[in-house]
Amino acid sequence: MKSWLSRLSAAMLAVAFVGSAAPAQAEKRVALVIGNNDYRNVPKLQKAVNDARTMGDTLKQLGFNVMVAENLNRQAFSETLLAFDRAVEPGDTAFFFYAGHGFEIAGQNFLLPTDVPAATEGQEELVRDASVLADRIIERLQNKKARTSILVFDACRNNPFERAGTRAVAGGGGLAPMTQLPEGVFSVFSAGPRQTALDRLSNDDANPNSVFTRTFARELLQPGENLVQVAQRTRRLVSEMAETVKHKQIPVYFDQMVDDVFLNGIAKGQAEAAKPSAPPQQVAALPPVSVPKLPKDDSINAPIASFSRHNGGWTVVFSIADPTLGISWRIGDSGDFRETGFMDTLDPRTRKRMPNPSIELPADAPAATIELRYVDTQGEMQGPFPIKFDPDAALIRDQRKILDMTATSWLSFREFNGLLVYYTHLMSYRCAIREVRIGIDTAVPDKVLKMPACNSRDPSAIPSDAQPYLKLAPQTKSVSVELTYRDGSVSEIKTFRR
Repeated sequence: MKSWLSRLSAAMLAVAFVGSAAPAQAEKRVALVIGNNDYRNVPKLQKAVNDARTMGDTLKQLGFNVMVAENLNRQAFSETLLAFDRAVEPGDTAFFFYAGHGFEIAGQNFLLPTDVPAATEGQEELVRDASVLADRIIERLQNKKARTSILVFDACRNNPFERAGTRAVAGGGGLAPMTQLPEGVFSVFSAGPRQTALDRLSNDDANPNSVFTRTFARELLQPGENLVQVAQRTRRLVSEMAETVKHKQIPVYFDQMVDDVFLNGIAKGQAEAAKPSAPPQQVAALPPVSVPKLPKDDSINAPIASFSRHNGGWTVVFSIADPTLGISWRIGDSGDFRETGFMDTLDPRTRKRMPNPSIELPADAPAATIELRYVDTQGEMQGPFPIKFDPDAALIRDQRKILDMTATSWLSFREFNGLLVYYTHLMSYRCAIREVRIGIDTAVPDKVLKMPACNSRDPSAIPSDAQPYLKLAPQTKSVSVELTYRDGSVSEIKTFRR
């Protein structure tokens, strides 16, 4: 039988493991960069592999041990992530870079391997099953207890599933914002929501890298700049370059860092006060890839959870990669586990009743850690796996997702003793909103719409004294609206016409 490495070489052009010197510190710097060009069933890309190589070279200069992987199919993608998992240790700085096709479905981001099928309308599950969930990468780095996790996605391109004469699979080209990140995570996207990222500025642009990657890689090497400064400068420079060709591309970043992170030297102005550093330590190279017989308790199979708020409380839905024969849970690290029970349907993978993948929590449930276990098809108990529950963050994330999915319902016109515009929908999900601005008969929202304060005990209820509508002049033709979310990001301007 061929070794795993020889099988993997057929699926990707190169995998490089490079050991380099790192700054003098107890933790090390580890990076995985992935570039996918050679898609089989969706349009090929031209610069993703070059982008990965450039980022790999840049990160080596910053003291990272770098794994570079190219043109990964689904199996190779999983195995490469597993090797990355094994290289990350508690306290490390982990850097993940992805260039290739990305796709958003119902607010979740999926990174597309080269063998993703050519899905059409109604085949969203094909994309989900064949792709890598971006949130799971964050979960895995959290499980490995990385102190700092940096994720960069140059994947905001057009919908790769669009075909002439067919209806595309329901989702978005590019990726959705990661607005609710765990502590210690920093993410950067090459373009904002519903924007496309430029590979080049013109047909005469001979630069081998995309507009974002060529800029971001250069800014990372600027001495004495922290991550936020790097992201801000990249955003300004990329947007200015895009404007020269009348294109809108504004990179976005989301910051939940514990520390003020400097990848290339300390802050400017502190150099004189800094003590001489000890001789740099030689960091061991990433371990060679071995045949990954995946242990069931490895973080690649760690369950993830989605939280949704309703009038009665919280519904928590668990996503488990393995087929399961039973699921149990508890709050905290002590006490008895409770079974979730079973659904009245058979799991086609096990031919047994499907365990209920969801639980209910009360509306006033405090922040806690949910411990989850499951029984695999061999009858072995896997876990427990810790899942963090932060009700405030979960509420904002859930309502933000609903607002993004129901943007056509933000405003509605009615005629009753004059012309009214209702914003009841926005009031119902106001806990995710910092500010609402509207423009009447203008595409520029220039007026602030007053909203009642968020009530986390009954978040969707509209107070009895709130007025969820505005009276408009009878000749009004349209109203534009722009939302500023709690995380500071801004929605696309939507225009509603009578």
